[in-house]
Amino acid sequence: MCGRLALTTPPDAVRDFFSYVDQPNFPPRFNIAPTQPIATVRYEYGKRRFHLVRWGLIPSWVKDPASFSLLVNARAETAAEKPSFRAAMRHHRCLIPASGFYEWRRTPEGKQPYWIRPADGDIMAFAGLWDTWSDPDGGDMDTGAILTIQSNRMMSEIHHRMPVILKPESFETWLDTANVDTREAKKMLRPVEDDFLVATPVTTRVNKVVNDDEDIQRTAGPEELVLAAPSSQSAGQGKRRDPDDSQLDLF
Repeated sequence: MCGRLALTTPPDAVRDFFSYVDQPNFPPRFNIAPTQPIATVRYEYGKRRFHLVRWGLIPSWVKDPASFSLLVNARAETAAEKPSFRAAMRHHRCLIPASGFYEWRRTPEGKQPYWIRPADGDIMAFAGLWDTWSDPDGGDMDTGAILTIQSNRMMSEIHHRMPVILKPESFETWLDTANVDTREAKKMLRPVEDDFLVATPVTTRVNKVVNDDEDIQRTAGPEELVLAAPSSQSAGQGKRRDPDDSQLDLF
């Protein structure tokens, strides 16, 4: 799954990577959590545009968001068929910029957090969905979710799900909802290569949303580990857990 992410790459570098026309200026965020704003890139009138949306998708047909489950992630395998995501898969696909994300490895001894980032570079794109919810008084709220897929070998020792990561050569196709239908878009949703990401154990400071500073990405010392790191965290030789159908499993 993906329940926390970071965007610390400078705004100009993010703009260059995604080629959107806007020039937003935003501060580095080290610990972005659900219900907080996340950056998205989507097509509008043939151009890539930058938008902030609330993390946690609310479909447009929902009457009362307070009674609706928080949809932080959408399973790539079933999003095209699920009522909550079906329309967004067809009409509202987006890219979600991230410098990296956090995941927690469950064991009987506790949960060890990991900072997970590209092995080469400091920015990547998650496949995302967005939608606009309108309240009875006419106010609009844009919300979004990250698509996840079964983990590759590296990630499988930490968690059985991971975000779908798209490469720059796929951006145009994914965003082109006018000409690329759901069936073709779904073919793009697959685990990234095993060596694309690296994982580093970090301290449990990341567990608290109020901790939003560079220190939470610091490699944990032996005395700060919740448990011993996986024996082969980069190779990912561990067994995958049974799939979990939950759309919300932050840790």
